[in-house]
Formats: sequence, C-alpha cells, structure tokens
Amino acid sequence: MEVILLERISKLGQMGDVVRVKDGFARNFLLPKGKALRATKDNRTRFETMKAELEARNLENRGEAEKIAKKLDGQTFTVLRQAAEGGQLYGSVSPRDIAVLVTEKGFNLDRNQVALHTPIKSIGMHKIPIALHPEVEVTVNIGVARNADEAARLQRGEDITVARTEEQEAAAEALANAESFFEPEASEARDESEEAATPADETK
Repeated sequence: MEVILLERISKLGQMGDVVRVKDGFARNFLLPKGKALRATKDNRTRFETMKAELEARNLENRGEAEKIAKKLDGQTFTVLRQAAEGGQLYGSVSPRDIAVLVTEKGFNLDRNQVALHTPIKSIGMHKIPIALHPEVEVTVNIGVARNADEAARLQRGEDITVARTEEQEAAAEALANAESFFEPEASEARDESEEAATPADETK
C-alpha cells in the first residue's frame, strides 16, 4: 500500500513522502495512529492543506521532546529478575517493562517509543534507545540484576556477568563482606591478619 507520511518515520521517510509499505503495517499502525494517509488523489490534496499545520505541530512536539531529552538522556534504571548461573534470564525484559520503569520515574513513555527489537534476556547493563519524537532520540541504561547487591555493583560499573564460580565459593563471605565478590584474596588476607591480632588484643 502507498501512503503519505504525516511525520518523519525512521527507515521510511520524511513528512510528506509517499512510500510503499506492507498493508498490515499501514492498517495496524500507520493509519490508526495518524502517522500516514492512504496515497489517494484526494488525500494528496488534503495533505497540502494540512502541511503548514502539521509542520507547526511537529515543531512544537519536537521542542517538548528536546526538553525531556535533556533530563532523560543517560539515566540508569534498574530491574531485578531471576536468572540462571550463566546470567541468562528465566524470563525477559520487554519494551513494556522499560516503559513502566521510565514512567515510574516521572517520564511519560509509551512502549512503542522503546527501540528494543528483541527483549533483554541476560543480566548486565544494556544501552537502550528511546524515541521521544521522530527527530529526538536518547539512550538510557537498563541494569538487569538478580538482587539489590548485584544492582549496586552494576551502578559502580562492575561486570556482574563474569566470575560466577568464584562468587559462589565466596558466597558466605560475600553476605558479610561485599568486597569478597571482587577482591576475595584481599578479604582472606584481612581475615588472617585479624585472627593473628586477636591474642594480642586479649592480653591488654
């Protein structure tokens, strides 16, 4: 089906372009969302009369999107999920989940604005593009962790997807001392020095 774009659509074209798209995409998304018109003779004439108004509205919407972009760009959001030992999630993090996370922080976001082509299926830090407007895109960081401790480590820039075996072995120590997650040798050395100092302390 040929349609006239009423706004810039990524990978399709600019406002006013006549493009050919799949019928389902036009019927299910472009036409009902008001993003395009069927490219009939009447609609081509209609578009010319609408053009100035559409351009003015687009300019206004872009200005609002740019204000939000300054606050949202680079922000980090954390989500906790159950995952296997290798870091693969038992479920996934979808665009809807990300939209909810961002909205809960005070930003109005629809899942269709989350440019995530395949759901997130592993722990770690993921950079996700957000389309606030056809001409305004930002990137947010989505930290996926199994628990609050891993989430804190992600915030510090650590890679929680490696050295799972060492972490398992140090699990008991890790609960009492988070350093053993990434400095097990330093933790052991400190424990030994504390043990050696105990008799001296008791004689005082």
